[in-house]
Parts: sequence; structure tokens; C-alpha cells
Amino acid sequence: MIDPRNLQEIQLDALREVANMGAGHAATALSQMTGGRIMVGVPQLQIVPLEDVPEMLALPEEVVAAVMMHMLGDLTGRTLLIFPRDAALRLAERLLHRPAGSSHMFGELEQSAIKEAGNIIGSAYMNALADFMGMMLLPSVPSLVIDLCAAVLITAHTNFSGDRDLAFSIETQFLMADGDKAIDGHFLLFPDMAALEKILQAIRLA
Repeated sequence: MIDPRNLQEIQLDALREVANMGAGHAATALSQMTGGRIMVGVPQLQIVPLEDVPEMLALPEEVVAAVMMHMLGDLTGRTLLIFPRDAALRLAERLLHRPAGSSHMFGELEQSAIKEAGNIIGSAYMNALADFMGMMLLPSVPSLVIDLCAAVLITAHTNFSGDRDLAFSIETQFLMADGDKAIDGHFLLFPDMAALEKILQAIRLA
């Protein structure tokens, strides 16, 4: 197994470029859905042990909306897209073409919109990774969990204990062209052991 701590900066740059491509594709798709221009800040990428994720997010007692998908195909694993509560509601308002500040709870329409956004963003990152790896990756149907961030991550830790102990974290900020407050989210990829080895080997060869 390649230790990600031994990766050189130029090798990590290859993975950052994958993150940039995924974020750019996601911003384009969200812009088309909302009818307004959405830009993306430079994604911040980290490879961290799963147990360090709660501290990195700094949101353990905050309610979040988390969209989970399985990664299927040539690489397998699970993805988790986490939005703070207020950011998730603002994103839902955009997708539902509602006035800013008009959504205060996660009703059926809000939940559906957030799942669709999670599907778009998660698929964009998976497609970028698939292009980089030269492999086929497919997302599963998304599921949505609204809970304290700590509870969401405990569930992820339970599902990915043992040999699945690394997470690829991409902090993404979507910027609104109309000057509205940015929407921050974290995209987490938990690859299975075989997928992790393939990704790290591909980075070493990049």
C-alpha cells in the first residue's frame, strides 16, 4: 500500500486538478438548473484518516444535510456530500426558484432538490475521477440524511471501519454571480481498499 503522506506535491497537484474539473462541471450543471450563473472557488483537497474528518469539518454539533451515494464500476466505495443546514436550504431555494430566505425547513420539495444537487455534484466529481483513471465509474441513487454532523460521520465510520480508513476530502465553495452568500460544502470520497490502491498508484504515475 502506498502511504499518501509520502506523495510529492506534483502528485497531489494531479489530484487537485481532478477536483478542479469536478467542481467546474458541477458549477456548470447547477447554473443550468437554476438559470443563474454559479461559479466555484478553488477546491481545497485533503487526504485524511477517517477519524480526523469531524475535527476537519468543525461542525460536530451542527445540523447538516448529507447526500450519500455508492460509487460503482471499476472503482468502488461511497461518497458523502455534506452541506451545513443553512447552506443546504439556500441551495434548495436556488434550485426551486424561490426567494432567498423563504425556506426554513426540509420539506419534501427541499429534500428532493438537495438530493438532486448531491447527485449532480457527486456525479461531476466521479466523472472527473473516471476520466483521470481511464475507468468507468457509476453513481448509485442518492440518499439524504439530515442530522447532526457527528451522527452522520459516526454512521460513515461504522460503514468504513478497518481497512477503509482514509477519506479524500474536497472543500468546495459555490459562488453566486448575483452577490448572494456563497454555498459551502464538503465532498468526501471513501474508497474501498482496492480502489484506494488504484487511485494512489495512478497519482504516483501522474
